[in-house]
Amino acid sequence: MATTKPGERKLQILQTLAEMLEHPKGEKVTTAALAARLEVSEAALYRHFASKAQMFEGLIEFIESTVFGLINQITEQQENGLSQVQAMTGMLLNFAERNPGMTRVLIGDALVNEDERLQLRMNQFIERVELALRQSLRVAATQGQASEAEAATRASMIASLVVGRWHRFAKSGFKQTPTDNIQAQLSILLG
Repeated sequence: MATTKPGERKLQILQTLAEMLEHPKGEKVTTAALAARLEVSEAALYRHFASKAQMFEGLIEFIESTVFGLINQITEQQENGLSQVQAMTGMLLNFAERNPGMTRVLIGDALVNEDERLQLRMNQFIERVELALRQSLRVAATQGQASEAEAATRASMIASLVVGRWHRFAKSGFKQTPTDNIQAQLSILLG
């Protein structure tokens, strides 16, 4: 058996966990099932993570660093506030489409029987996304493209649209893609 470099096994565990979450009708992911999939003992999992909750935290950290890294790139590269909002919305929906297992974490579906602090963290994630949208809508207001007074309301509506699309994607067994017809809906929300 080939030896793995430090950190490689940890990443492999997280990738396998995410893959297991891609099964829409999948049963609860257990450490026993995860260990079996990796062909290691449960004890081997616990050498890398103190608990299953810590494994989910690893997925959440990946989601946060990826999404907020991309949001920062968007705001740095796009001067136009409305373009920022459109790019952020598209990125959030594309992220889910490319990472179905992570979508179940985003909507909290995979966290139902886990530590409640994980769901709280995902709630904070959504709040931070909404704040980023609001900031871009305020930029659009300074550019004369949007109403400052409506920035918070529109950001909330767009965040709700994104979360709703994530839910629909997961609940359809990952068949109804979150990006379907998004530009038309977004133009109504931003119009």
